[in-house]
Amino acid sequence: MKTLSGGESFVVSLCLALGLSEMASDDRKIESLFLDEGFGSLDDEMLYRVMASLKRLRANGKMVGVISHVKRLADEITTQVRVEKQPGGSSRITIVA
Repeated sequence: MKTLSGGESFVVSLCLALGLSEMASDDRKIESLFLDEGFGSLDDEMLYRVMASLKRLRANGKMVGVISHVKRLADEITTQVRVEKQPGGSSRITIVA
């Protein structure tokens, strides 16, 4: 792992998480997954591949939550929960569907 780039580390971590979710036993189903960042370290081709994989998961009934500031992801993900920092330390939450 020490020799991998940031993008490669992200992809390896994603693959491990997806593999573990598939290995869940019948009495312990994993139907959702949250990914926090890492997308900014991917080149365009790898970002496309990761998004295609996430779309396939969604088509197969899995819920994948993505936490990111990468605009290209926002353009491709139709349902979003946006959190915007407000003055005074509060936040504004907007649901986009």
